[in-house]
Amino acid sequence: MRILVPGATGSVGQQVVAQALARGHEVVAIARNASKLSIAHPKLTKYSVDVLNAEATEPLLKGIDAVISTVGIGASKFPTTLYSAGTKNLISGMNLHGVGRLVVISSEVAEHWAHQSLLKLWIVLPLLQRFIGATYDDMRRMDIVLWESDVRWTAIRAPRIRPSLGKGKYRFSADGPLKRGWYISAEDMATALIDIAERDDLARKHVYVAH
Repeated sequence: MRILVPGATGSVGQQVVAQALARGHEVVAIARNASKLSIAHPKLTKYSVDVLNAEATEPLLKGIDAVISTVGIGASKFPTTLYSAGTKNLISGMNLHGVGRLVVISSEVAEHWAHQSLLKLWIVLPLLQRFIGATYDDMRRMDIVLWESDVRWTAIRAPRIRPSLGKGKYRFSADGPLKRGWYISAEDMATALIDIAERDDLARKHVYVAH
């Protein structure tokens, strides 16, 4: 596949680029400053583009088979539209160039809390929402953008993503949150993103991964 990776200089994005190339895929990596991506490979192309710039993003979707979006602002208290507007721009370009597959990172905090364990429901998720809720509010807006689109999207309700070494494995569920699914490494998160992008049975679904 030829994969577009927005957010390619982040901890997960760099892992997606490296692992996708190792699997034999061709990668188009974009970030606001693509020079921060130190990887060099014959099948890798880099562009310094902000996904909030629709005109600059759209041409890069020509000839793409799948988009794996790893854009993010981390733990921010400030309002953002990066997830919702950025995803909307990607989808607009995908529609123009006939790209059907999209995988994005969301969060358990952004989903309906009724499906969570009591510890997360009463303590963990409310605290996260209170202190860094801007990120999750925009992820909820991103959900609306995804549902209103026609693309074959999959959104991963991720737990905390740690910049630690991967375990070489992860747990997966398409039915609901994973018990004791507190975190996942950036390396294994990247593996999950690519695995899911390569599957044809998870279109228009939210799924869950964790260690």
